[in-house]
Amino acid sequence: MDKMLNLTPKELEAVRHIRNCVAHYGRTPSVRELMRELKYKSPRSVQDLLEKLEEKMVVKRTKTGSIQLKNDPESSSSHAQTINVPIVGTVSCGTPIWAEENIESFVAVSTAIAKTGAKYFLLHASGDSMNKAGINDGDLVLVKQQSSAQNGDKVVALIDDKATIKEYKHAGNTIILQPKSTNHEHAPIILTEDFQIQGVVENVIPNTQ
Repeated sequence: MDKMLNLTPKELEAVRHIRNCVAHYGRTPSVRELMRELKYKSPRSVQDLLEKLEEKMVVKRTKTGSIQLKNDPESSSSHAQTINVPIVGTVSCGTPIWAEENIESFVAVSTAIAKTGAKYFLLHASGDSMNKAGINDGDLVLVKQQSSAQNGDKVVALIDDKATIKEYKHAGNTIILQPKSTNHEHAPIILTEDFQIQGVVENVIPNTQ
């Protein structure tokens, strides 16, 4: 019997929150974290739900009381397994792009694209400075959060409180952020080694509107 049919909507929601926490933070959530996410009013409700998930062999409680995801009901080939990735909006002065105050909403992204164990965020591409690299105005860009890159990577940089996507080039003590555009008005941005990368583009979701 399909394991998905054995779980209530609330139990599936709990499993997805556990999976998200593992994917983004490398740990499972606490009972109180699950209580907030599931909008329960007491930890006892979460304990009851976890007991049911244990009976269904989906989670396991350790001797220390932590939660282990034993069998993910959405891991079979017939069901898409996803994690929630934040869409970043307006960038605040002096804060990392992925900071909580910059998050507009979340999008479910397949774990085949957003790999477990790394942190990701999404940005709306603006303008045509990277259209020759397949990034067009309005596209959603999936970015892996990291502070280093290789020559030729498409990186996200925070410059003058604006997120920009450019091709990364490292020459001596100089960083060059190179546009890849049919519009020749776009010029390279030249920086020193003190510059910090916010992330590397992993995938582009085209704007179909």
